[in-house]
Amino acid sequence: MAVVVGLTGVALLAACTGAPAPEEGARLAGSVAPLATGAQADAWRVTAYESGTDEIAPRELGTARTGTDGSFEVALGADPLRDDAVVYLLAEPLGEARQAVLAAVVAHPDADGSLDDVAVNERTTVATGFAMAQFVGAEGVGGTAPGVVNSAAMAGNLVDPHTGELAEVITSSPNGSETDTLPAFQSLVGMLSACVADDGDCAALLDAATPPGGERPADTFRAFADIAKSPASAVVPLFDLAQRGALPSQPGLASAPDAWTLALRFDGDGQSLDGPGNFAIDADGNIWVNNNYQYGSDPHVGVCASDELFKFSPTGQFVDGSPYQGGGLSGSGFGVVIDPSTGDIWVSNYGFAAPDPGCPTADQPPHNSVSIFSAAGEPLTPDTGITDGALNWPQGTIFDDEGNVWITNCNTSTITRYPDADPSQAEVIGDLGLEEAFGIVDNGTSIFATGTASSTVAVLNRDGSVVAGSPLSGGGLDRPMGIASDDAGNVWIANSGAITLPCPDRPEVGPPATGSVSYIAAGTDAVVGPFQGGGVSTPWGIATDGSGNVWVGEFSGQRLVAFCGFDVSACPPGSSTGDPLSPADTGYSFDGLERTTGVAVDPSGNVWATNNWQLDPVQTNPGGHEIVAFLGIATPVAGTAVTG
Repeated sequence: MAVVVGLTGVALLAACTGAPAPEEGARLAGSVAPLATGAQADAWRVTAYESGTDEIAPRELGTARTGTDGSFEVALGADPLRDDAVVYLLAEPLGEARQAVLAAVVAHPDADGSLDDVAVNERTTVATGFAMAQFVGAEGVGGTAPGVVNSAAMAGNLVDPHTGELAEVITSSPNGSETDTLPAFQSLVGMLSACVADDGDCAALLDAATPPGGERPADTFRAFADIAKSPASAVVPLFDLAQRGALPSQPGLASAPDAWTLALRFDGDGQSLDGPGNFAIDADGNIWVNNNYQYGSDPHVGVCASDELFKFSPTGQFVDGSPYQGGGLSGSGFGVVIDPSTGDIWVSNYGFAAPDPGCPTADQPPHNSVSIFSAAGEPLTPDTGITDGALNWPQGTIFDDEGNVWITNCNTSTITRYPDADPSQAEVIGDLGLEEAFGIVDNGTSIFATGTASSTVAVLNRDGSVVAGSPLSGGGLDRPMGIASDDAGNVWIANSGAITLPCPDRPEVGPPATGSVSYIAAGTDAVVGPFQGGGVSTPWGIATDGSGNVWVGEFSGQRLVAFCGFDVSACPPGSSTGDPLSPADTGYSFDGLERTTGVAVDPSGNVWATNNWQLDPVQTNPGGHEIVAFLGIATPVAGTAVTG
């Protein structure tokens, strides 16, 4: 059910007269403290709203004017805040010029229903605008839980809502001085500081933030949401504005970026992730990640197969005793999926490990199983995992819409099918015209699987029979890896143009080519493509967002690539299906990315990418050590909900 928060309307704020005196004294207290030189602290009207639950509309909590020192106190009324509430604050300057609206969001109220020491400044505004970008529209903020709630919490990774200062996540390893995210954030704050100090700069900010073909944002809060959603638009004018508002104590970027994205890295406990492969996202927005190798900080010291599975919160922290071990985990590669009937996590065990002597022959892992864990992280399979169905270097793993499990076998180029998720009924499907079977997806009608070395796509019915005309070829298929479907059943393929896999031997293939994407439109059997540009080079993982746009993880490293999907209304004016949305040569670049395999979109519109391999991999231990979130850049996608 939609959640809507009205954000700016001058008439709305002017009509606010305050809330009645609360019966129990619940209140919201804080201060508006602009960072801009010369900005007044005593000339703001602050309005608070409660949101984030499944009610149709938010509850306006009250309004107040700042005192001479910028402090304010909003009476919240007799009704206590709900345990899962999100509270939004909007500070609008008094007087005629009301475009410089500041904002803050607090994900969880205090236990007594009050909120103390809530800060509102340029930092909190940029953090809120970016983290909640996909829920900000012309009429306000709208969305459904858990996306809105998780977005509010993610804003706390950028700025502490109680102090208005930079948060620990953005300022410390594996972020901080190790990537360009912190200076990029400082530059964005500089843009807003320029606006707060000067009405002319405010107009320039709103002009530059106007999305291609879209409406000019009504205020600065919506401006930063628009920047987050269209990060490659007006990059240089925004950078010039940032220079005018730059604060000496907060150095920003030295030159204009390729796009105004904000990406954060997460490494769990800092001593477990080594070659994260792919993602499965549950209905609450928690993120499950499989892993290639045992952790090793020195890439020159050989490592064997990982026996760990990770669960991250929607804001990127380990939860529930993560990492989890057991169940036969053995160097999982690309296959991780959630059972929609039970919430259990299925992980296919490819058996990644360094070759002997890095990982001695006696310690080399098996390559023939799948493991199952409960949603609480408890292993449900024995130490050998499940081996039914002749699993052989398994990779892509899915549940179809009827509850059957499908697993691609890279070494034998077959597919294992577990009807009703029952391994005792295992079927092995061969003669598919695939070599190095890898990615697999259900588009709502059929099953599609990629053959990396054969440059083909097999199409099957849900009963395991092969569709006439399968396998498909042509249309730009070139060593395809990941494969994804949008809600309408259109299938997208990531053509690596270069990759072959050691499962166990690499086949002989032709020279590498430039990567691309291709698609198979719903209800057709023709591959269309290739589509290039947008920074695509060696695509591996691929996902679609809630608008059907396409997101690609680059194994060449350090960028995320986007393409326009079938709903061209969700793309810039003049776009066609398959047009690149990311900058032409660089994609959405990020110096904190390495070689990416898995990519996924969460219920908040964050795009997650794995740092799977280091940029200069050493075969004894090539694994990367982080997962990465690009904040608020994509249309949200619901996680897997338990339906049984």
